[in-house]
Amino acid sequence: MFEDSPSVSHRKKKPLSRRGVIGAAGAVAAGAALTPAVFAATESDTPTTDAEPGTTPEAFPATRTAAATGTDSLPFAASYVAVRWTGAQDGAGIRFPDGSWQPLTPGCATVEDGGTALVPAGAATSYEVKAPGAKRVRSLAIDCADGPDRTFHVPSQPTRIRGVRYLSRPAWGADESKRYKDGQVNSPEQYYPLQTITVHHTATPNADPDPAATVRSIYEFHAITNDWGDIGYHFLIDEAGVIYEGRYSGDDGIPAFDPDGKLVTAFHTAGFNSGNLGIALLGTLSDQGPTHAAKRSLTRLIKVIARINGLDPRANTTFVNPVNGVTKDVPVVSGHRDWLQTECPGRTMYDLLTEIRPAAAR
Repeated sequence: MFEDSPSVSHRKKKPLSRRGVIGAAGAVAAGAALTPAVFAATESDTPTTDAEPGTTPEAFPATRTAAATGTDSLPFAASYVAVRWTGAQDGAGIRFPDGSWQPLTPGCATVEDGGTALVPAGAATSYEVKAPGAKRVRSLAIDCADGPDRTFHVPSQPTRIRGVRYLSRPAWGADESKRYKDGQVNSPEQYYPLQTITVHHTATPNADPDPAATVRSIYEFHAITNDWGDIGYHFLIDEAGVIYEGRYSGDDGIPAFDPDGKLVTAFHTAGFNSGNLGIALLGTLSDQGPTHAAKRSLTRLIKVIARINGLDPRANTTFVNPVNGVTKDVPVVSGHRDWLQTECPGRTMYDLLTEIRPAAAR
């Protein structure tokens, strides 16, 4: 669950249908027990291949997951390993075959009770994890590229937000069953007026050959490993400038918002999520900046969202958490590090926000 969720009623939604056509028109334990069972997700019913009106059947590889104990072989080559542990972050590490221990760093995702990381696995078929002094370590290998095909109903026409094209959740292969836990929506949608826009990087490899698979891996990591019930960002942008719809917001209205223009709460800036829209650029942008295409898409997306909601991207504001009243002085268009102690969105990307803010205001 997300940390700034109140006990309030939420707008009832149809949980599995999507709204792409509307848009087209208007995420070895050492010293602790390995507990892979917590990652189990209910398998979706195999979708039918009969197209719904306005959609086209399209196949995506199903997400495969497995946990390894020591050097036991995985049943597939892993793209990523997701890890979460309770306790101190110091000393936590992962090792792949024929490699040395590498520290586990949180990247963009943060949790209050310990650490969490999504680590590129490079097609490894085994791994070991250590976390000295941790009370509990959970890990899961993820493959979103080579699993059996599953069929999704993808909007037949391009989906757009005020002219800015994006891929709807079906168009990148979002398995909606991952939003459910024990037969219920894990993180029911809640909505608040938009106050700020926060930019992130995903801390995944640059020059990604299959960004949609990486988006599905992040979805698995956030929804299942971190138990957030969905991907943590409202939008993601790859190096080609393709924009991906993130957090589920219902089956009407534009992505990220309800029909009344309120923002669905996501899970990208712990303690400051409600009313704060998160956009993540795929890649690691500490020593290099985003591609020209990614920067252009980010600027256009911020411009559209700001105009719809009457925000000035160049301004500063006092964010007021609508759930608990906590305040924070931040730029209207901020970086993750403006809110919390983190290197996200990378030093180079963070510095570029001084260019993006005025460009988005034009």
